[in-house]
Amino acid sequence: MKKSYEIDMCSGPLLGKILLFSIPLMLSGILQLLFNAADIIVVGRFTGSTALAAVGSTSSLINLLINIFVGLSVGVNVLVARYYGGQKEKDVQETIHTAVLTALLSGAFLIAVGELAAGPMLEIMGTPEDVLDQAVLYMRIYFLGMPVLMLYNFGAAILRAVGDTRRPLYFLFAAGAVNVVLNLFFVAVLGMGVDGVAWATVISEHISALLVLKSLMEEKGMMKLHLKKLSIQGDKLKKIIKIGLPAGMQGAIFSVSNVLIQSSVNSFGSVAMAGNTASANIEGFVYTAMNAVYQTSLSFTSQNLGGRKYSRINKVKNICLAVVTAVGLILGLSAAAAGPHLLGVYSSDPEVLNYGMLRLRIICGTYFICGLMDCMVGSLRGLGYSVLPMIVSLTGACGFRILWIFTVFAVYRSLPMLYLSYPVSWLITAAAHMITFHIIRKKLPKQDEII
Repeated sequence: MKKSYEIDMCSGPLLGKILLFSIPLMLSGILQLLFNAADIIVVGRFTGSTALAAVGSTSSLINLLINIFVGLSVGVNVLVARYYGGQKEKDVQETIHTAVLTALLSGAFLIAVGELAAGPMLEIMGTPEDVLDQAVLYMRIYFLGMPVLMLYNFGAAILRAVGDTRRPLYFLFAAGAVNVVLNLFFVAVLGMGVDGVAWATVISEHISALLVLKSLMEEKGMMKLHLKKLSIQGDKLKKIIKIGLPAGMQGAIFSVSNVLIQSSVNSFGSVAMAGNTASANIEGFVYTAMNAVYQTSLSFTSQNLGGRKYSRINKVKNICLAVVTAVGLILGLSAAAAGPHLLGVYSSDPEVLNYGMLRLRIICGTYFICGLMDCMVGSLRGLGYSVLPMIVSLTGACGFRILWIFTVFAVYRSLPMLYLSYPVSWLITAAAHMITFHIIRKKLPKQDEII
């Protein structure tokens, strides 16, 4: 790794380094979202609200199917950061080669899952007939890109573990530009529909994945990837799974609650679905900025734990909580205030805009609470605890939302009541995570140790 791309997480002032790490990560997440946003904007403008609803209705199901495997990249990040912080070269090498091969195998498996599950699952979700065929087509093409999507996620997790959040940003910028150009070419020029935007996404994902792979192969020392050395080291895979699987399962089960919410939205018709899709896409930009601070908390906590710099763990947590609160409030309130203009990018239908604003005001006004919740999860996972935050999150957020749908929403059946389940569940879960962290932190030494 070139020194200019690294961040020394184990010594010196933290705030500047946390911002240096998290800002490129925020921009990377935003660019990744632009893949889907470009799809939605192009189909909404050139094809109509039915195609817009088709693309949007697949997002919660796609997340449900891939979150377990994307969650494993969290385990990769924690493990590489910990070994790197402790300067354990052999362990870093074995983790990297295990991670890359695991990514490719996971992607190949997901192709089959997506092809087989798309139709039946979308039908179970109650996707309207006028949307179903296009939604299935979009998903089946999208899943053909799973090996490269997994490769990018795992490769970027490896780079983030040592503080390199800038190169993944550059790679996503290149891929995002290609995605937008191909979207317009396939849909506006060739007259394709959802299949055109799906192929544009798959092609662009190849670019970002290959650039990450090239970077790892050109590294020096312990971070270098050798394709001939790709193999699964059992002990490293177990540790990746131990940390990453609970994170992935949490994401997947969260997606179950989101699938139920999407199904509830579907019952209000395709126009409500289109408004919900546009609003959720705007919210995604706020969420991904906050999620960058979660990733920062994860990497900084892991490295300082590996380097036995215990005194810095609480400082990392407190700074990340302050940063995520500021990011969530500024971006969330700005998105809610600019809602009519932002939603107008996705659709010119007044009904779609009204449904979109209904959701945007409730979610974005309280989104910083979600950021606090996620940052606490990052601190806990960075300390090596993954099952406990999973249980807390699933009980406090996912379980609560499902309960809300079958009780409160069942009695007071309206979209605002449905959307209120989000902020209430975030508040409960964030408080529970903070209590959990303080209990676990007491078990670790207060003073630093020399390696």
